[in-house]
This record gives sequence, C-alpha cells and structure tokens, in this order.
Amino acid sequence: MSTDAIARIRRFNRAVTSEVGALDESFLGRGRPLGAARVLNAIGHGYTDVAEIRDYLGLDSGLMSRLLRSLEAEGLVLTTPHPDDARRRIVSLTPTGEAEYAAYESLSDAQAETILARHPKSEALLAAMDLIATALGRDRIILETVDPNTPDALYCLDQYYAELGRRFATGYDVSLAAAPDAREMSAPLGAFILALSDDLPIGCVGLKGKGTEIAEIKRLWVAPAARGLGLARRLMQAAENAARALSITTLRLDTNSALPEALALYQSSGWVEIDRFNDDPYPDYFFEKTLNS
Repeated sequence: MSTDAIARIRRFNRAVTSEVGALDESFLGRGRPLGAARVLNAIGHGYTDVAEIRDYLGLDSGLMSRLLRSLEAEGLVLTTPHPDDARRRIVSLTPTGEAEYAAYESLSDAQAETILARHPKSEALLAAMDLIATALGRDRIILETVDPNTPDALYCLDQYYAELGRRFATGYDVSLAAAPDAREMSAPLGAFILALSDDLPIGCVGLKGKGTEIAEIKRLWVAPAARGLGLARRLMQAAENAARALSITTLRLDTNSALPEALALYQSSGWVEIDRFNDDPYPDYFFEKTLNS
C-alpha cells in the first residue's frame, strides 16, 4: 500500500472519530462515553443476551462487565440470569433506560441529518458510506430466512427490479416476467433469504418451489456497496442448502446476457446451461444444477 493511501485512510479515521464524538466523555451530551451508549443502543435494538451483545460490539468480557455495571448504577438496565441457563445473563432496559435510548435515537438521527445537509452531493456521500460500512463490517453480514412480504424483502425486490430496468436495453416490467408468488418462496414450498449488514438489507435470493423435486432460484440481488465480497455466492449456497432441506434435487434459473457477473457466477459454480424452460420474455440464458445430498 502506498504512503498516500495510508495517509488518506488515517485522515478518514480521524475525521470519523472527531465527527461522531468517539473520544468525548459525554457522547451526544448525554453524560456517558460512546462505549456505554453503544451497549445501551444494542439492548434497545433487541439484543438481550450479554454474550451476544459482547460479540456484536467486539468487546472483551472485562470491558463489557464494566459498561454493564455503569449502566446498572444509573438505573438504565436490569441484568438477570437466563431462565434456561444460569450460566448466561439477560439484560433489558428499565423505563428510564428506554427513555435514554429514545433520546440517543433522536440525537443520532439529528446528527445524521446535519452531516448530510452539509454536503452538496448527499447521495454520493451515502453511497460512499455504504461502501465503507459494508467493507468494514463484512464479517458481521448475516443471512436470514424471512417472509418475502416483509418491508426489508420488498425493499430488496424493488432495488432488484430497478436495477434490471436500468441495465436491460428494453427496460424491465415485472408484470411481464414470470414473477413467483410469495407463497412459492415461503415454507414449505420454498424460501426467501436476506443478507443483512447491521440490520440493513444488502442482498437477497429466492427459492421458488412447487412442492416437487424441482425448484427455481429467483431474484438474486446484491447491493452495489456489497459487491466483490463473495456475498452472491453465499446467498446461492444458502438457497441450495434450503432446497436440500426441502428434499429438492434439481434447481433451475434464468438470467440475461446484460448481467455478465451473474453468468460468470453460475458458470463457475456447477450450473449447466439448458434449453429454455419458461416463456418469460427477459432471460436469454437458462441453467440447471443437480444437488448432491
């Protein structure tokens, strides 16, 4: 890495540290440092198992214990033994803690709005932030099977359709495509899998089943900021695993030559080109893969 690149990264680190108040003793003016505020935030976002919070935030057990004790001393959290395992601890917000969490949320939202308002190219700034956050958090990206009608799933599908509309020479009208019914991408017929980065959806894939041994892969999409990290391959593997769990032995998919990266993925991961198997007007390549048990 060049000296210039290192200097630019260090400048970025200093800028972010200063902007978010990472070194402030009173983060966002609420009387406690960033570490304690992040623990409070994790609990407010639904993390309850102390070990899970520690892993999520990358804290060692000693620091986690100190932060929890400080929050307990303020009357913000309550820690109790896990009902099924006395070796584990569960933490929850008290009413005072819920109010403090809400205050942090409001202040953090206002801070974000201020940062965007200061830059004339807010969308470009957001795109850069997405790229950096996804790259730095790549080890925390999780895959989760969800109902395809959830807001996060619908967001990914909308992004998928919009991208096809930009990249296909004829545009893309979902009403003309062989769109799967949501029931076909839900158990016990199929599955819909999301990729999440710190709870934000950054990718998806659908497994469209009919209750037979043959199913289709549909709607594979990865956000531009997450491309190049192997996420599409992870999503495809997860879809294959879901198919095996449903006793599906053969998978099919279709794609368009305007998506060369998709073609390269399929051709390098065991998919075999076959004849057209549907009347969808958009695809011009068709593939099949036999699953090993």
